[in-house]
Amino acid sequence: MRGKFLAAIVVLILPVAALAHHGNAAFDTSKTLTLKATVTEWFWANPHCILQFDVKDENGQAVHWVGEGDNPPNLVNRGWAVDSFKPGDQVTVTLQPVKNGKTIGRLTQVTLASGKILGGGGGGPEPGAATGGNKSQGDSK
Repeated sequence: MRGKFLAAIVVLILPVAALAHHGNAAFDTSKTLTLKATVTEWFWANPHCILQFDVKDENGQAVHWVGEGDNPPNLVNRGWAVDSFKPGDQVTVTLQPVKNGKTIGRLTQVTLASGKILGGGGGGPEPGAATGGNKSQGDSK
């Protein structure tokens, strides 16, 4: 009887877990944006690390962005760390934007002010990998 109960639980839970991780569905994987930014928050946690940052628009006004990274163990393997960023850091963020036009994207690379490149932030290409449809935005102010 216990075996049937466990099997029923697995059958009920497995589809929910499979639907929860949506992969690339929200992101426009045909585009990348490169943004000069100021870090506002770095959230290091499972299932995804989150980098929040501001980018100046054409009028000099700050536009808030959220970049989704990979999970901490994968990021550690690519050189990222819990202390990679602090508020106020100047960085250049490369991401794949969401399809609905909101200021959200999947991180593919972040270049620190020192020139160090952290790549593969959202399961995207490693530093230097060829990508198409690039667009730069933001300024260095």
